[in-house]
Amino acid sequence: MSLLATLDWAIIGAYFVLVFGVAIWATMRERANKGDSADYFLAGRDAGWFLVGGSLFASNIGSEHLVGLAGTGAASGVAVAQFEILASLILLVLGWVFVPFYLSSGVFTMPEFLERRYSSGARWYLAVISIIGYVLTKISVTIAAGGIVFEAIMGIDFWTGALVVVVLTGIYTIIGGLRAVLYTDLLQMFVLIGGAISVTLLGLNALGGWGAMEAEVGPAFLDLWKPATDPDFPWTGILFGAPILGVWYWCTDQFIVQRVLSAKNEDHARRGTIFAGYLKILPLFLFVIPGVIAYALSQQGQLDLAAPDEALPTLIATLLPVGLRGVVVAGLLAALMSSLSSVFNSTSTLVTWDVYRRLNPNATERQLVVVGQATTAILVGVGLLWIPLMGLVSEQLYQYLQSVQAYISPPIAAVFLIGITWRRVNSQGAIASLITGFVLGMGRLVAELNKESLDGLLFWYADVNFLHFAVLLFVVCTGVLIGVSLLTPPPSEERLKDLTFATLTPGARDSDAGWRRRDLIWTVGVVLAVGTLWIWFS
Repeated sequence: MSLLATLDWAIIGAYFVLVFGVAIWATMRERANKGDSADYFLAGRDAGWFLVGGSLFASNIGSEHLVGLAGTGAASGVAVAQFEILASLILLVLGWVFVPFYLSSGVFTMPEFLERRYSSGARWYLAVISIIGYVLTKISVTIAAGGIVFEAIMGIDFWTGALVVVVLTGIYTIIGGLRAVLYTDLLQMFVLIGGAISVTLLGLNALGGWGAMEAEVGPAFLDLWKPATDPDFPWTGILFGAPILGVWYWCTDQFIVQRVLSAKNEDHARRGTIFAGYLKILPLFLFVIPGVIAYALSQQGQLDLAAPDEALPTLIATLLPVGLRGVVVAGLLAALMSSLSSVFNSTSTLVTWDVYRRLNPNATERQLVVVGQATTAILVGVGLLWIPLMGLVSEQLYQYLQSVQAYISPPIAAVFLIGITWRRVNSQGAIASLITGFVLGMGRLVAELNKESLDGLLFWYADVNFLHFAVLLFVVCTGVLIGVSLLTPPPSEERLKDLTFATLTPGARDSDAGWRRRDLIWTVGVVLAVGTLWIWFS
């Protein structure tokens, strides 16, 4: 049965009208410009920092964050927020370290950057892995989390509700390209934050305040730092493993980096990442704490929490009045739509630029845009087919997302990070590292699915914490990258031009010294905020 009244449905309807109004306006802007592939896939490369930062946040915060972070918060406390807090620091790495190389090279995609730095083989590997990974860890997880919202709150059948939103999101993404995605993301950022604030404040009010919540759940539930033996979030894994996942996701993943590639210049791209860094401090309070609140209320008998992933839907159903309930559900739909539109556009860019264009180098601009538009429809069906298999890996939605990423991200992070910092590593080392990482990572995934039948070393391989596994895999892949590179000829100076710190052409950076000084001050602010949270929640 739907928990929404007529007023709630009216608010949700108005939200959809507003989103499509913004998408239509952005689409008209796109058509008023050149309408070529650069405008469709990278919004004409003229996005300002506020638009870039808002889109970075909104596209990242999907339904799996709203549902999964609250669910994990209800199950084990605030430690899961470490991924969000660390993202604030990793975004600074994206803006200060990686952006100058990405923008000076003029690439459309991350696989294209790998080809320039290493070889076409590295490009093909990353393109294929990224496309498959988007289906496994982004599209399907976002759709599944949205299904929880539809069934628990809106009273709509899972498949019906998911299909409706996916199709509607696909329509404006197909028509408007990245420009429509950026502007709708910005709108959805405000709706998302507003709805989450409402849930947090009403939840704390129902408990009797922050102090009452602390007294009910105990200090361990509000501690970001867990023992090294913790099965889910050991401090060693958080400190050494999570940043590896972060470098891959925030600094080398097309889904995220496409936003900074659309920026006007290096200054706007960098400041956009700093703005997003401040925004990524919010999930601890807006998405994780509501899960803790739900747990505390269930302990007091004020609500019935059947399963951790139902924490947020149960809070909405129990605490929110008519009208506000519609606003919060609109926020949930905003999270779902912003993530889906972003991954649809990013995947279509990869398929078009790194597959179709490589196979058809003489394709016209119009053909490239049409191929990009056609890709989205295929992704919807493939993502829906994978959902039933997700429960085999992890019962908690957000941990599934993180654990699968741990199996594919370390080798990619290694070839990007070492590639821009050391000119000696070459294409042979990169390919060897990527293949090694793929074999070991996929071997771990298969072993985890069958670990009940394993013992000894194989069981340890299947059962070791995914963050610790990420550290080990990164070390192995880095060793292979360096070792093979030293045993083979160095790359040519021509290939390395503007692609490493040592070979970056003086004066090539499109950056203003005054902007950099101000951005440095804002950067220090992010670092201090993260340090304060680490101390306070410890």
